[in-house]
Amino acid sequence: MKRAHLILLAILSILIFHVTSDAQNDDEVISVDSSIVVMNATITDASGKAVEGLNRKLFKVFEDGVEQEIVMFASEETPFAAVILLDTSGSMEQRVTLARSAAIQFLSGLRRDDNAAIYNFDSKVKLVQDFSNSRDLREQFFDLKADGMTALNDAIYKAAEVLSKREEKRRAIIVLSDGADTFSSKSADKALQAASAVNATIYTVDMSPINDNSRGRIQNQGVLKNFAEKTGGKFVATPGGVAMRDAFKRIVEELGVQYTVAFHPANTKKDGKWRNLELRVARPNLMIRARNGYKAPKN
Repeated sequence: MKRAHLILLAILSILIFHVTSDAQNDDEVISVDSSIVVMNATITDASGKAVEGLNRKLFKVFEDGVEQEIVMFASEETPFAAVILLDTSGSMEQRVTLARSAAIQFLSGLRRDDNAAIYNFDSKVKLVQDFSNSRDLREQFFDLKADGMTALNDAIYKAAEVLSKREEKRRAIIVLSDGADTFSSKSADKALQAASAVNATIYTVDMSPINDNSRGRIQNQGVLKNFAEKTGGKFVATPGGVAMRDAFKRIVEELGVQYTVAFHPANTKKDGKWRNLELRVARPNLMIRARNGYKAPKN
């Protein structure tokens, strides 16, 4: 009886350890340099064409309504690092091939100094191909099959984590998914905070069926749109054929001609609160897309 009691205590200890570990994992914070805030902005005209050649003097940055001093400005075609996230969960069974084609389309537009990595996610997030600018894809990429649940938030968090180790100031996460998260240990807010912390612009591509008019699809699209809008990225509706090719061509072009500004926050409090960001350009009729805030570090 005593031995059985000891065995039970041992099992309970193991279970408690796992629960504690999971809770700690959800509280993980990606470590970044909080002394400077970087914003990458896409600026387009009324027709949606990227506007180049804007002067630094035209730009102003505000944090919680207070103007900040810009300490770094770049407008040249700077290299970028991107992580492509392929949803290979069971709900994507009929569209994995389309997602694979979309990823290939993105890679075909990389310039010499751009780098991209590919991860797939279902119940787990797995590396398919590490950062490179090569169009040559590993055999594993073509063997991906749809199966399991959907850890979308975990995938975005992982992408932010690997991007935090990159030297490129321009960073992007390309999500190819139907948007239905069913298995993540991270919340959508946690994933969004991670992407914002490393200044990653999220582009989301809705891979759900075109003829799906369900309420679930509308909700899932809302999730994908939120990731894109909060980080200054773009939501792309269900692609196909020429529309898909053009969409990915524009994303690659955008990343190449973004404007990058940086500032030291005047508010140095480490209170863990959300700070609203606004980028203004002193020229009329321009559309500005940039992340709308970040979470301050907390002691």
